[in-house]
Amino acid sequence: MTPVRVAPAAFPGYKKLPDPRRGRRAGPGRFPSSDPLRAPALDIATDGNGIRLGLCCTFRDEPIKFFTATAGHLGKKPRAEALARLGELCLANAEALMAALRFCAESGIGCFRVNSQILPLKTHPQAGYRVEELPEGDAIVRRFHECGAFARSRGLRTCLHPDQFVVLNSQRPDVVASSVAELEYQAEFADWIGADVLIVHGGGAFGDKPAALEAFCRGVDRLSPAARSRLAVENDDRVYTPTELLPACRSTGLPLVYDVHHHRCLGDGLSIEEATALAVATWDREPLFHLSSPIEGWDGPKPSRHHDFIDVGDFPACWRGLALTVEVEAKAKEAAVLKLRDELGLGDLP
Repeated sequence: MTPVRVAPAAFPGYKKLPDPRRGRRAGPGRFPSSDPLRAPALDIATDGNGIRLGLCCTFRDEPIKFFTATAGHLGKKPRAEALARLGELCLANAEALMAALRFCAESGIGCFRVNSQILPLKTHPQAGYRVEELPEGDAIVRRFHECGAFARSRGLRTCLHPDQFVVLNSQRPDVVASSVAELEYQAEFADWIGADVLIVHGGGAFGDKPAALEAFCRGVDRLSPAARSRLAVENDDRVYTPTELLPACRSTGLPLVYDVHHHRCLGDGLSIEEATALAVATWDREPLFHLSSPIEGWDGPKPSRHHDFIDVGDFPACWRGLALTVEVEAKAKEAAVLKLRDELGLGDLP
């Protein structure tokens, strides 16, 4: 496959960021112009088969279920009984993950995002546990390793997206500490299954975005090499745009998970093509991006809300042919991914 160099319009000042500003709401591909970062050229594969679509966490129609637990319920049980129940849930989730990976491999879905609660309550302050404490701890770890081996054998990618309580730039030291602990656990789990990406958001602005992003970078510095090497930061639809996160990416070495839906809701002067090129340049492996469509349309009252399916017109033209993972964030789950796969003409290629 021969790549073609496609360069977005050049603009000066790669090291000089524009002042952060909130962009207007816009539909696909419509952003106000500005003089932001210089975007590198994109490597476009001419046959269009470089796209790997990703399914997020759960299923709508397939009988594949993941289990969780509540601390309140387990807290009423003796510790030994609670650990036995947690062990059962963890082992059941390992089996569910294997089933999910098999479905993806058979359906031409190239990536699966694993629910961060696949080991229920793992880091909960009261109900948390070490896997070694579980009655079937060795069997649980072994089965997840088998999931990883299967994923590798079928060319599947896996990743995780920790819950919203992970805030590396929180103004509360205890929240930062618990966020670091959560990411360290997820990095350990990621190693079992071969997941190469842990996705976080930039956190809050706290009335001072530059200071908040510096705090985010300090939080990243607290992570072990195993966690940090997998960490990636995603632009959101309320606080941080790609332009605002790119300096933190350069400072920390983290790649940018470009969420085009969020960017369409919260613009920053970058076109989608420019933001794509800049995000791709932050990755030292296959980039991972996010895609969704608004449930009430781009002119609706809340364009940030996700639709059940993807409007194929929302798939950026500049993504076609890139060697790229695109996680489909749609409520119809596997049905939405398969529909988009067919509409893009990707066939059964992962």
